[in-house]
This record gives sequence, structure tokens and C-alpha cells, in this order.
Amino acid sequence: MLNEPLTQVLILLAASLLVVTIARRLGLPTILGYLIVGMGLGPHAIGVVSESPTTDRLAELGIVFLLFTLGLEFSFPRMLAMRGEVFGLGSAQVTLTVAVVAVIAHLLGVPWLIAIAMSSTAIILHELTDRAELNRTHGRLAFSMLLFQDLAFVPLLALASALARGSAADFSVLGTLLFLSGGALAVMVVLAAGRWLLRPLFHVIAHSRLRELFTLAVLFVVLAAAWTSYLAGLSLALGAFLAGMMVAETEYRHQIEVVIRPFRDILLGLFFISVGMLLDVRLLVGEFATISAMLLGLVLIKGALAALATRAFVGSAFKAIRTGVVMAIGGEFGIALFTIALRGGLIAPQWGGPLLVAIVLSMVLSPLILSNNKRIARLLLRERGPPTTAIEREATATGEIAARDHVILCGYGRVGQNVARVLESQGFEFIALDLDPARIRAARQTGDPVVFGDSADEDMLVQAGLQNASAVVVSFSAPAIAIGIVRSIRRLRPDVPILVRTPDDARLTELRAAGATEVVPETFEASLMLVSQVLILLRVPMWRVVRTIGEIRNTRYAVLRNIVSRDGEQPIDDTNEYEEEVKSVVLPPQAWAIGRTIDEARARGAQVAFTGIRRQGILGREPAGNACLREGDVVVIYGPPEALEHAEAILLAG
Repeated sequence: MLNEPLTQVLILLAASLLVVTIARRLGLPTILGYLIVGMGLGPHAIGVVSESPTTDRLAELGIVFLLFTLGLEFSFPRMLAMRGEVFGLGSAQVTLTVAVVAVIAHLLGVPWLIAIAMSSTAIILHELTDRAELNRTHGRLAFSMLLFQDLAFVPLLALASALARGSAADFSVLGTLLFLSGGALAVMVVLAAGRWLLRPLFHVIAHSRLRELFTLAVLFVVLAAAWTSYLAGLSLALGAFLAGMMVAETEYRHQIEVVIRPFRDILLGLFFISVGMLLDVRLLVGEFATISAMLLGLVLIKGALAALATRAFVGSAFKAIRTGVVMAIGGEFGIALFTIALRGGLIAPQWGGPLLVAIVLSMVLSPLILSNNKRIARLLLRERGPPTTAIEREATATGEIAARDHVILCGYGRVGQNVARVLESQGFEFIALDLDPARIRAARQTGDPVVFGDSADEDMLVQAGLQNASAVVVSFSAPAIAIGIVRSIRRLRPDVPILVRTPDDARLTELRAAGATEVVPETFEASLMLVSQVLILLRVPMWRVVRTIGEIRNTRYAVLRNIVSRDGEQPIDDTNEYEEEVKSVVLPPQAWAIGRTIDEARARGAQVAFTGIRRQGILGREPAGNACLREGDVVVIYGPPEALEHAEAILLAG
């Protein structure tokens, strides 16, 4: 019974639920919880579950969804701006590592050690994203090397398979050319489909207003792109990444990320569990000294070579070493190459077994290594930097605002951001709560005090300084969510004014009964604006216009509520493609905008508002048109999603 795939998946999910909850309570990375589950329940420990094709495939899909969401962050223009880093730095790192490791392998008599050149794409990107370091210099450079490693994996896999079969002739020049041609064709197919099919597809589906249809379309796009890439001999993840880049150029990017995130997180958890299963605890205990020496050598060699390769591309030794630390761990592709080499007899068991455990152990220890990359770099350089990380400094600054008089914004979408800009222009401070990681990352890059958290959670409201808040604005479009938030606020602060935005009057009475001070229905307020303008055009005295509008508001929009609507008519929600939002664009070294001004970008066709430039941690609001942009600048722009994507393409690729 325990060998059935469904039973094993249920056991893994139950154990993950318990262990990950404990890890969160203790402040530990969730990856560590998943790895512990795999180690404890895997075939080398308790043995309750074992590797199976079902769990392996689900784990692989986790990487597919991770790379797809990563592609949403890296649009095609951004990849063009990073081409020098991907192919230059990536090829330098792989070539240097393979060459040095080949020499070491020859001296030790171990013919196949190039597998350690590969690092874990899933773990590194997951950790960098969680720590908001993916757009930092070391994060961008690490991503470039990881992407090139993914491209290099397939020919290395073909070579390993040919050698394992005892015939290097299978890996001929002609076969290599055919493979490269097939891979290039697959990439072109995915890019062409993304360019000419995805936007019309999602446009039609979004206007149908069927969420399940939108979800099905997203899953189909991800899996179809991965399947196309796989058929051409490339990895599943590469096709998904390319599809994500294409979707990133549409106005539906944020909604797609929201849809795909639950699938990604669950399946990625299974991937981390499968990594934990590979750790042979008995072998680790029996040959602890040998494996420890191999682990130390693996981390030092990979880290040093990656830092050395990076040093030629950046002017800072600190950033180079920090990138090397990030790239020091082993990876899932390296495990695949090692497994083939072991089964083919290319590596003797007395070497292969311990070294495989060392690679897996480096992945298990990755949260500890990656979370301390800055400390390790400063320690190696004997430098003393700021005592806290950027995230800790932001948390401290937010805590200081929470201790003062401020406004709490529940939700930081279009409405919340508009309210924030007006408050800021009038000298009022605010703290925003939101549950969209992508929106929070963008807001943090622009310097806004936005915190990840549920606005209905009383602990989060306390952390946001509800006791010192002068007002609370609830901007979520769903009335059910707003009602829960209002009730939580009232349990803590019966006296604080609460302003609630709602699409219409469907639950106006219920919101006021829950404790809302004022409820602003969007449809009615839009009608009032039109009414006031019409009355002014009809030369009605201004005092009468103001009195009329005031009376309508005082009677809770009674005049406007007696209207006839079509059955099933729904208000436009936050996925409307015409809504405006804020976006931040990081300028990599080869971006078109470097050395050019904002006016030049506008002349090129950027029809957005440039609201700020963040340079070396300092944010400048409302930059002048002649402001010259530099490498590493975070350019803050505001406008409709389609205009934002076009402006980003101009800034990055011209």
C-alpha cells in the first residue's frame, strides 16, 4: 500500500505540512523543512517512501513552474540587455570550472568530475527571490551563469550517455550539429508563438471573465512550451522559461503569476523533498571525514572559480566573491550527470558514492550558505560593512514609521498606490500591507514601505502600527475580504477611522455594520464626477452642485442605487488591462538607456510617467527630463500595463 504513488504523495504532503510549519515558527527557510522531510522519510533513512516516476515527474514540474515565473521577471528585452553576461560570463564560468576540475580529476584518477560544474537553478533562484536579491548585481550574475549551465547541460548529458555506453562515436560532430539545430528551432517556435499568439489568446480569455479558463490557459502555455523544448532535446525548464519571457511582455503578467504560484510552490516543495531523498545518511555517517573533505573541496573550488570568472565582468572584488559564494553549491543537473557516470562505470563506487552524497549535502546546506553570502564575502575580504542587510534596514525603517503617526493601506494595487502617492505629496507617512510578492518586490525597489502580510491578520496589523495609525484605507475590490479586514481592525482599535473602497453597493450595509467609517463605491463616485461636470457645463451654480453631490453622499447614494442593470453584469476588477500601475526597471550593463536621458527614452516612444530613479539606495522622486541614466539604476515608471512593457523594452533594448 505504501508503494502506491498516491499514498506516497499523501505521506509527503502530510509530513511537509508539519515540518514546514515548524520551520516557519522557528524562522528557518521552508526549503530546509522540505529537505528534512526527504532525508527523514527517504529510502536511506526510515524508508517510508521511495523514489518513483510519479514523484520524480511532479518534482520536475516544480522546476518548470519556477523557471516560468522567473521568465515573467525577465522579459525578452532584459535578456537581450544581459546577453553579454549570459554567454560571456556563463561560458567563462563553465569552461574554467570544467578545465580545472578535469585537471584535478586526472591527478586523482577520477575520469568524470565535470558534473560539479553545475549548480542548483531551483534552489539558488528560490533563495535569491525570497531574499529580494535576484535583481542585485550578484543575483543577476548568478542567474546568467545558471541560465548558461542549463543550456550546456544537454550536450554534457549526451556526452555522458555516449561514454557510459562505451562509444564516444555516438556523440559525433554531425549529431551535435543536429542537436543544436533542433534546439534552435524549438527556441524559435516558442519565441514566435509567444510573440504572435499569447497576447491575443490571453486577451480573449481575460474578456470572458472565467477564472478557471484563465488558469487552464496558463497551465497549457507552460506545459506546451516545456513539451516543445523537451521534444527538441532541451530541458523542460528552458522551454518554460522562454514562455515566461514572452508572457512578461503582455499586460497579464501579474495575474498569470498569481495563478501559477500555488502550483509552483507545491510542486517545487516535492522537488526539494526528492533532493533530500538522495542523501544517504548511513554513508554520510560511515564516511563522514571523506565526505566532509569532499564537501569542503567542492564548495571552495566552485566558489573560487565562479568568483574568478565573475571578477573579469565586475569592478568589485566584493561583488565577485559574493557571486562565487552563491554559485558554490551543487545542483540537480550535476546529480543527473553523476548518476549516469556511476551506472556506466565511469566513476569507481568508492569515489562516486561519497562524492554524490557531498553534492547533495551542499544542496541541503544551501539555505545556510546563500543567506550568509554577504557575511562570507566581507569575512574573506576582511572588510566591515553595514551591520544589517538591505532587508533588515528596510524592516527597521518600516518599524520606525509604525511607531509614529501614519496611515495604513490594506492592499497596494492600483487604488492603494494612488492613495499612497497623494498621501506622500501632502507629507503623510504610510505603511502598506499586501500579499502579492511581485508587487511587493517592485514597491520595495521604489523605496515604498510595503510589508508582505494578510491585512485581516491581527498580528500583522499590530506590526504595521495600528495603535498609532490615524486612519486605515482598505482598497481590496472584494467586499468579503474587506469585511474580514474591518472586523479585525475593530477588535483592536474601535476608534480609528476606516475608509473602504468597494466596486458597487452590493454589500454596503454589511460593510458599515462591520465598522467601516466610510464606504466609497467606485461606480457611484464615478457617476458623481460625471454628474458634477454635467451640472457645471449646464451653468448650475457651483454652490448648488456641491450641495447636490453632498446630499447624494449623505443619503448613501440612494438616488443612484435605484438603477436597472443587466443580469449577471460584473464590475471590472483588478485584472483590467487598462488600469495603471507602478513598475521598476533595473538597468543591466548593456541596457540601451545607459548614458541616455529620460527625454531620449520618451522620444523613442516611452509613453509612461517617470516617477523616480533609485541610485545606490537613494530614491529621487519626479526626475527631470534631462536626467542621465546609469548602470544599476532602478527606474520607476507609471502607466497602463501595455505602455509599461513597451517602456521597459525601450529602456533595455532601445
